[in-house]
Amino acid sequence: MKIVSRNEELLRDALSCIPQSSSRTSLASCNKLIRFEDISAAAFKIQCGVQKTPCMYSRLSKQYGMDIFLKKEFLQYTGSVKERGVLHLLTSLPQDQQRKGVIVASDSNFSMAVAHHASELRIPVFVIMPTNTSPARVKTCRELGATVISYGTTAKDSQMHARRLSRDNGYLYLEEEDSAVYLSGLGTVGLEVYEQVPKLDAVIFPAGGHCGLLAGAAAALKHLNPHIAVIGVESESFPVLQQSLKAGHPTEDQACNNHHFYGDVSGVCFGSNSLQLTGKLVDKVVAVREEDILISMLRLLEYERATVDAEGAIGLAALVAGKLPELKGKRVAVVLCSGNLELHLLQQCIARALTLDNRVCRFSLVISDCPGDMSKLLEILAREEARVLDIKQERTFVTSELFTVEVICTVETRDKIHTAQLRNALLERYPTTAWTER
Repeated sequence: MKIVSRNEELLRDALSCIPQSSSRTSLASCNKLIRFEDISAAAFKIQCGVQKTPCMYSRLSKQYGMDIFLKKEFLQYTGSVKERGVLHLLTSLPQDQQRKGVIVASDSNFSMAVAHHASELRIPVFVIMPTNTSPARVKTCRELGATVISYGTTAKDSQMHARRLSRDNGYLYLEEEDSAVYLSGLGTVGLEVYEQVPKLDAVIFPAGGHCGLLAGAAAALKHLNPHIAVIGVESESFPVLQQSLKAGHPTEDQACNNHHFYGDVSGVCFGSNSLQLTGKLVDKVVAVREEDILISMLRLLEYERATVDAEGAIGLAALVAGKLPELKGKRVAVVLCSGNLELHLLQQCIARALTLDNRVCRFSLVISDCPGDMSKLLEILAREEARVLDIKQERTFVTSELFTVEVICTVETRDKIHTAQLRNALLERYPTTAWTER
């Protein structure tokens, strides 16, 4: 049965004028109309290969004054929503191409999804990575079943080598692009959220360089209910999507940060399909600070036991930062799309987030180097219920009077109010107490 609606007309208008790209070597048909039936068919096709992840009511709801439901896509096998688009893409390849194999050149969530699902489908898969790629990411791709080749010092070197291998050996070179097949697979998230949460008012997605998830899911949600607000969130450091929407064509933000903390959020560019769909169907795109993303990661870890990366946390960051006051009292779903953060980065992020959230603070003060003075300081900290994380004493390079000691102390507090109470108590007893600003 063909379903025709105003939203399908929007999709047709958005894509009908886009020419076929000839610069891509990966997929033959990229720019046909994305229909609701395509997304429904993709959902049926990939149902046995990806998780139908839960969309659960969050304990954070009361804190932010709305009913928040978290779509936990980080629970996919490779920790990313990209599996949906990749599996639909791979199963749509001709049999002869599946026998020859595929090749990708990146260390992103996309490459891990390709490695896993190509191996599951018995498709030969090769991943080309720069030599400076983290050993953990190389190990993960190999464990997922890919043949990993380290080549070049930059992503561009790896891509050129991958293209050369694809030409010489008949492999299909895959890039993360906005083909109808790939977007339809990503759009299945919108179908699941709509089914799992009745009476939705809004759904929040990560945006940025690769906005395929936002565009594909918006196509599904707007077809099912045009009144559901679809919102994209990107980083203030590189608002690529907002700049591209304003310009009317994909742009490349020169300030894009390649730090692994940001992952795919800082991708340099996406295709015209995604941009056109976003412009037609997405209600709002907002930008958040890095600090808001870190605190969002901390909230999810504490309240939901959810370990996500920047791309996974950026949707909730818009609520943490108060960027969407119109959603107060509404029913809101937030897509946590990725949970692939290296352990050393996770440790740094949580430590920094605790400081930003006024939960860890540092101060220094000068006391007499006499028996009992240090114990008096510790008594004050104990009375104020501050947990001492680290304490150091400096005697040699103290610039104050003789026979004194500078104490540098790092403590953990409950929240901003508790920190202020501790600060007042210390200043009352030690007026020269100096606090280290964040």
